[in-house]
Amino acid sequence: MARAKWAGRLGGIAKYLGLGAVIVGFAGATLARYDIVAKLPGFGGIAVGLLLAAIGFVVAVLALLIGMGKTGATRKPAVWGLVLSGAYLGVIASYMIPAADYPPIHDATTDLANPPEFAVLPMREDNLVGVGTIENWQKIHAEAFPDLKPVTIAKPVAEVIADADRIAKGRGWTVAAADPDHGRFEATAYAAYIRFRDDVVLRVVPSEDGASSTIDMRSVSQVGGGDLGYNANRVRSFLKELQGD
Repeated sequence: MARAKWAGRLGGIAKYLGLGAVIVGFAGATLARYDIVAKLPGFGGIAVGLLLAAIGFVVAVLALLIGMGKTGATRKPAVWGLVLSGAYLGVIASYMIPAADYPPIHDATTDLANPPEFAVLPMREDNLVGVGTIENWQKIHAEAFPDLKPVTIAKPVAEVIADADRIAKGRGWTVAAADPDHGRFEATAYAAYIRFRDDVVLRVVPSEDGASSTIDMRSVSQVGGGDLGYNANRVRSFLKELQGD
């Protein structure tokens, strides 16, 4: 009888911990998505949910072990706790595990020696957070993303800028500058459900005859240290689409 009582109590605790994890995590992400709270505090809600889910999962397992052989009614709350906590942990893991291969940087470019500069959008003042120096950033970036290189497209600058504008708007980005005269395109992109803001700049240089263009791209997170690979992946996919692949 005592075992059943403890199993029921722990199961109830596990259920509410799992439910709390889902509510807190989703609420934090949603409030940040719509800028009701800042992005990083909203992400903190996801972290709190992760802690609640981890505790809930352990408590649920303990409740099931204590209640082993008891009735389904006794075990039901623990099962709910296990399902809710496990689902939350699984969703977070699906994002975090693949991202473990990425370095803790938030600035990706096709030209490390001379990265494209923003003229309209402001560069964050703490852009070297996590790396300390430009040299460290260049070294980490070169090792992690050796494939990020400029591309050459057989189109004049104005046409490349127009294509970039069309693609960016199709992705839901906010365009800040589309300037064919200076070969520059700037926009703000958005990442994940929270819609973290990342600023993007393209530098488009014409060939001698003007018939083709060489494009360098840079994507920088507005906040945070690591970006889970979002900026590098954005550079890859955008340039691929810009080339018509």
